[in-house]
Amino acid sequence: MTDVTGAAGGATAEAGGASGKGLRPGAIGLIATIVIGVASTAPGYSLASSLTSTVGSVGVQSPLIMIVAFVPMLFIAYAYKELNAVDPDCGTTFTWGTRAFGPVAGWLSGWAIIAADVIVMANLAQIAGQYTFSFVGADGLAAESRGWVTVVGVIWIVVMTYICYRGIEVSARTQVGLLTIELIMLALFAVVALVKVWGHHAGAAAIQPSWSWFNPADISGWSAFSTGVLVAVFIYWGWDTAVAVNEETDDIARTPGRAAVLSTLILLVTYVLVTTAAVAFAGVGSSGNGLNNQDHSGDSLSILGKAVFGGGGFGTVLSHLLILAILSSAAASTQTTILPTARTTLSMAVWKALPDRFASVNARFMTPSFSTWVMGGVSLAFFAALSYLDGGTPLGDLIAAIGLLIAFYYGLTGFACVWFFRRSMRTPRDIFFRGVLPGLGGLILLGLFVKASTAYYAADFGYTSFHGVGGVFLLGYGSLVLGVVLMIVWFLVRPAYFRRSRTTLPTSVHTGVPLASVTGEEAVTPTP
Repeated sequence: MTDVTGAAGGATAEAGGASGKGLRPGAIGLIATIVIGVASTAPGYSLASSLTSTVGSVGVQSPLIMIVAFVPMLFIAYAYKELNAVDPDCGTTFTWGTRAFGPVAGWLSGWAIIAADVIVMANLAQIAGQYTFSFVGADGLAAESRGWVTVVGVIWIVVMTYICYRGIEVSARTQVGLLTIELIMLALFAVVALVKVWGHHAGAAAIQPSWSWFNPADISGWSAFSTGVLVAVFIYWGWDTAVAVNEETDDIARTPGRAAVLSTLILLVTYVLVTTAAVAFAGVGSSGNGLNNQDHSGDSLSILGKAVFGGGGFGTVLSHLLILAILSSAAASTQTTILPTARTTLSMAVWKALPDRFASVNARFMTPSFSTWVMGGVSLAFFAALSYLDGGTPLGDLIAAIGLLIAFYYGLTGFACVWFFRRSMRTPRDIFFRGVLPGLGGLILLGLFVKASTAYYAADFGYTSFHGVGGVFLLGYGSLVLGVVLMIVWFLVRPAYFRRSRTTLPTSVHTGVPLASVTGEEAVTPTP
């Protein structure tokens, strides 16, 4: 493997900026970037794993919850869009958090991205392993053989890491294929389910869709509403990968931001359509195919698919294709989880916030080689260790704890946008898209962070607890505390990053925009 070292290794970069990273500019266009953003959320698997929880909270109002959870995601997507327009760095929240609030906020936001992605990789690998066996008809292995599921999950991580290493174009082409299968099958599932409901061929539990499903006044209470939103916000997470590949897009200042906004809109349509169809076909009962049946909590969609498509020859084929869609969803998200994390650590190394080795870029494939393989290796080791230690209960709590990390770094991005542009918002357009929307998005996510903290603290929340404190709370805050500890260690080892001013790069190396003119602050000379 031949690597070239980016700015952190002494190549051409201004004061920890974005030049000299060695990534391939102009490699992907708008469509490919949107595909990467949508695929990162794993819409098929996200729906399969969350429908029961959402229905358990709000019942037939589940489609409304999908719309409500979309609102802060759209607002934060505009924060990403506006920040990327003037400072397109693949470090995204890490870079912008550093510029807006200083090195500590930047480092912790970068850590939140890394921690959340490593944790979710274990879940995605497990799902990919299970659905691989389900697709070939080996349901017994999928449900009972932890060892074989782990082996196949590890293989998926290795394969997807290699694809990420081979280049962004290969990654994008792979995503197009996987996402196409996924979206076609989700749309077909929704259409067939609704046709059967309206034709009165869906069974006794079916419910005719009603506009009341979208009426907030019909939700039983604030607690149920907020719990449902917490679940739904998690399944929107991941679209920011579209911005993390910004330095490799064909229009670096506009394409990533447009892709982020469009990705959230595509997810909104997908989630509302499929959720409406599932609720209408299966109902909200707690037995049989009812969406509140806790026995189906981890896989409601593929189980429901067998009822929707029927048991005939063609129906069996479609049911297997739906399983393939969920498998491709997990596999695609495995790949697109590696992409942003590797680029976050690359940018952090360029800024001297991580060891120089993380800034290594392969000269042939123009990818962050060391960061990519480290991300894959750490994820593999983490997944294997969890699979060996327990049958999934700590993993379940870890996945729930990701919500705190997501709310933290998404919310910080919204506030960073407001602070970054606070002195230069002079037009109504700037005030609205750089101030109002990002600020509201940040406030909503702050509220969700507080609400989640309260809910997760309860000993009976999730699978584990310690001295009366919920395991989800301890794991979520423990992840953030671990980040603080690692940050302190890095400060003691190499304090250069922490001595930088927020305005260390007077001009964006990609757009040529003087950042001091955007922030309204006087540019300063970087600290050596």
